[in-house]
Amino acid sequence: MDPQIEELLGLEAVRTRAHVVLKLAEEGRLNHFNYHPERMEDATDYVLKLIQRDFGPDKYHLIPPHGRWQHFEVGGVPRIANLLAEWDEGKCDATEETRRLIDLFFVSVLLDAGAGDFWKFTESQSGLTLNRSEGIAVAALHMFLNGDFAGQNSSVKHTANGDALRNINVDILSRGLQVDDANPMVGVPARTDILRKLGESLVNLKDIFGPSGRPGNLVDYLIGKSNDSGNLDYHDLWNVLQRLLIPIWPSDRTHINGQPIGDAWPLRALSQQAGSESSPYSNIQPFHKLTQWLAYSLMVPFSRLLSVTWSNTELGTGLPEYRNGGMFVDMGVLELKPEALQRGLSLSGGSLPSFGAGDDEIVEWRAMTVALLDVLHTKLLARMDGVQLSLPQVLEAGSWKAGRELAAAKRPETKCSPILNFGDGTLF
Repeated sequence: MDPQIEELLGLEAVRTRAHVVLKLAEEGRLNHFNYHPERMEDATDYVLKLIQRDFGPDKYHLIPPHGRWQHFEVGGVPRIANLLAEWDEGKCDATEETRRLIDLFFVSVLLDAGAGDFWKFTESQSGLTLNRSEGIAVAALHMFLNGDFAGQNSSVKHTANGDALRNINVDILSRGLQVDDANPMVGVPARTDILRKLGESLVNLKDIFGPSGRPGNLVDYLIGKSNDSGNLDYHDLWNVLQRLLIPIWPSDRTHINGQPIGDAWPLRALSQQAGSESSPYSNIQPFHKLTQWLAYSLMVPFSRLLSVTWSNTELGTGLPEYRNGGMFVDMGVLELKPEALQRGLSLSGGSLPSFGAGDDEIVEWRAMTVALLDVLHTKLLARMDGVQLSLPQVLEAGSWKAGRELAAAKRPETKCSPILNFGDGTLF
């Protein structure tokens, strides 16, 4: 593989290039946004107060890393704990329980892109009506329990395998997600296509996922690859996920010399730098957001059930999605320039600007979000009197929650982001 393409598939380039964009913002050289660094203090105050409200003064150590696990506990229902208790009764050991959670988390996360402002999922067991990420998590859990990801030929319902996934269809997914004309969800066909391609990719990587293409076989692969089964390398997890997932993303994503590079997009601000025209790669800003969200989520079952520690986790970045990015817009740190705002409003035909997922406005916004989450992390640590929080903990207890709460306060009817995108169900 071309070394420069390999660089774009790695994690280091996500952060490095986003900070190049931040430097351009500091010099007033962005194309679509005005950057107001003085307002970062207010944003930091807002996020800090949320963290203190929910975990202060002595529960900061209880903040979980940003991951899928806690979405399954929405409404105060301990769904994963209940599931583990059921598996214990069935004589599953911790390794098999971890495999099953990896099966569940894989599928659940890959379904977890923006559902739109109107979709809801009603859980009959609890009577709860849920939406957005938590709703998708719980819906996926019930599809998992129903055996929808295991297939009819599996002797175990609570699992997933490549053959079942590559044969899933829109009807199965719509039924599981309770989608109909009265309960629309953004991008159901695209989500179905992602799961079908995931099934193909799992089956094709038998050296990692075994002959059945089971996601949970990642447990055995990573432990077998490690020189110390108690410590796993985040690099190894990342490389597996990129090898598995790069082939499954929509075909209209960015390609270089025929090679797909996933959630990585041309950005005009990068191409406008002096000398950048000499390389076909220098204008690309990678994110790999959904893969990073999956990686953060998959680490947690390893840690909680197998007491595994992870090295090199600091390579992970903040997630450039609409809650984190929306927080910086709602706090006034980022402001669409008048011409960009006007274009967005003309595209949406409504009161909020909207752009396509690969539009330069969205890519610039996401790049700034990655870099500003690092700035926010540093500022928070400086104010917390020696309390050490990882970036994934800040995402979980602070920025992501801040984006959600600001959206609910400022746009109570939809609770949506201040900037919308024409998503296909595979990006945000």
